Amino acid sequence: MSDPYSEIISLLKPCASYSKLVHAFGPFRVRREGLNEAFYCSLLKGRACLEVEGKEMLELEAGDFVLIPVVNSFTFSSLNPDPPKGMLSQPVEGEDGVFRLGSPEWEAEVQQLVGHCTFESPDTELLVSLLPDLVVVRGEGRLAALSGLLRDETRSDRPARDVVVEHLLQVLLIEAFRSAAAPGASAGLLRGLADPRIAPTLRAMHAAPDHSWTVVRLASEAGLSRSAFFSRFNRIVGIAPMAYLMNWRMTLAKHMLRSGQHSITEISDKIGYGSSSAFSTAFARFVGTPPARYTQTLAAE
Repeated sequence: MSDPYSEIISLLKPCASYSKLVHAFGPFRVRREGLNEAFYCSLLKGRACLEVEGKEMLELEAGDFVLIPVVNSFTFSSLNPDPPKGMLSQPVEGEDGVFRLGSPEWEAEVQQLVGHCTFESPDTELLVSLLPDLVVVRGEGRLAALSGLLRDETRSDRPARDVVVEHLLQVLLIEAFRSAAAPGASAGLLRGLADPRIAPTLRAMHAAPDHSWTVVRLASEAGLSRSAFFSRFNRIVGIAPMAYLMNWRMTLAKHMLRSGQHSITEISDKIGYGSSSAFSTAFARFVGTPPARYTQTLAAE
């Protein structure tokens, strides 16, 4: 069976923007805006508060890890003591490479590893829509260790640094998603893969996108009636099963067209269309341009 998360994260092509260690003493409040990229944070010591627009305030403790696949703005602040109203802090980098909030003469009450990354895939918006919009993992030391390795590698000048950073980042993202996999997760692929009925259908679609899937056949994979499966998939994944399949097929098609290694006929066969004309019609409806013109546009860029 296929591994949907590995496939999606590989196609996203994550690239580390930066990663840093932050020490804080006393009250602080850091505000970041206009990011539009992935953000992760591993709290190593103390307690802190993370506020993301549209989400409930998160109280974090040592050992907690947070991942947001796409964030535009957030506020990170102390919990005890609370920062004064209107206070905004600016981290200052020390000679040791550690960023500090508050007096550098005092021992840090809060220590955190924070990082940002971007996705280089042209299909980022579509792929990210398949992922949960917020992941919180509590008490998983592997994530803190991976965050530390990633930070050390981004600051190094060792051979093959970029390759190592890319793979560490992929491992970090996959580990975060699978550590958070639980029935209580928000609607999306993460929750779907944690559901014993829906997970087999997701893996089946990823393993065989060329199969002539129907709701009835997918319901059979789940061991449910057609109506029960359709309702459950929609509620847990947040999208209808055939719409999910279409999204995945078109993502694969665009990836293969960009590679230039497959003909339109080959692609139509690989993603489950009976003819190149049927594929071209579906692609044009989904993307807004026929595959041949899409390829020409790529060549002209």
